Amino acid sequence: MTKDIQDTSEISSDKEILSRISSEWRIPRVGDTVEGTILRAQGSVIFIDLGFGTGIIYGREFQDGREMLRNKKEGDTVVSKIVDFENEQGYIELSIKEAGREKFWKEAAVCISEKRILSLKALEANRGGLVFEWGGTAGFLPLSQLSQKHYPRVEGGDKTKIFEELQRLVGEEFQLHLITADPKEEKLIFSEKTLEPGEIKERLSGYEIGAEYDGEVSGIVEFGVFVKLEEGLEGLVHISEIDWSLVENPGDLYAVGDKIKVKIIGVDADKVSLSIKALKPDPWKELKLEKGDIVDGIITKLNKYGSFVKLPKYGNISGLSHVSEFESTQKMRDMVEVGKTYPFQIVVYQPESHKLSLAFLGKDVAEKKTE
Repeated sequence: MTKDIQDTSEISSDKEILSRISSEWRIPRVGDTVEGTILRAQGSVIFIDLGFGTGIIYGREFQDGREMLRNKKEGDTVVSKIVDFENEQGYIELSIKEAGREKFWKEAAVCISEKRILSLKALEANRGGLVFEWGGTAGFLPLSQLSQKHYPRVEGGDKTKIFEELQRLVGEEFQLHLITADPKEEKLIFSEKTLEPGEIKERLSGYEIGAEYDGEVSGIVEFGVFVKLEEGLEGLVHISEIDWSLVENPGDLYAVGDKIKVKIIGVDADKVSLSIKALKPDPWKELKLEKGDIVDGIITKLNKYGSFVKLPKYGNISGLSHVSEFESTQKMRDMVEVGKTYPFQIVVYQPESHKLSLAFLGKDVAEKKTE
């Protein structure tokens, strides 16, 4: 009985040893990255000593990895990936390119986590941003990820002009960091912004929503005005927050470099919303207008909905004279023109919601205009 117990103990001990050996030295499988020494090179075939067998790089794998093998010689160490554990000749088929790509994407992930700065030259431009190359892989810098220094501040937001501005940046060196590395789609996305959303939020902790601040116009686009609050931190005054009256083109009111006062009206993650009109009295609250009043208005814009009308004597508030007032869009364009003043009657006046509808009364004036 004692002998039997002793034998069992010996078997158990052997199993533990085997288990420990197995955990420390696992037999490589297809897909594993392995390291080996070049035994010899015969034309377009490379033989590699892996320690547990002989590996071979040939055919398409040799062609794909030609650049990586160009300066390699017998005795040099190479890292490769197993693509077939045993081919018809008994060799372990290897891919040096696959191993290189796997190493590249691992490095890209580390690059993102460590927030490394990469000095890269812009290779080309398209309407969405700039193209760069890192580690033999093309990457993209979207327009939204450009710094204030390079962001194309184009008046009116003309896409053709934006593209022209981006083309001027081709060949220039940028300090970038990776924000996306997707090996499945072979996609790299860069950013030039120096502040992460969290850092911007930290900066903004010194600002108070509803408070007034001094700023500098850093850019003008069709949808508003960018204002620099401090170095590396800016916000947007949307076109609807520029003035209580209708603003057609922000560039008519402001220029880059103008010093202005703004009010912070919202912060969403790393986006800061500003207002200029919030610092001005709301003319809608002070006007004594009623339905039926006759007023003179200047036509500021014509579109399929009707005529947009500004009332200069009433704080420059704006309203709409619907196209139905003119029977058709064409008749409207024949009867009135932008920049001229005509008489209107107030049909709807709701100051709390800033709504003003007007009936066109200038038929006699319009008829004389078309004669």
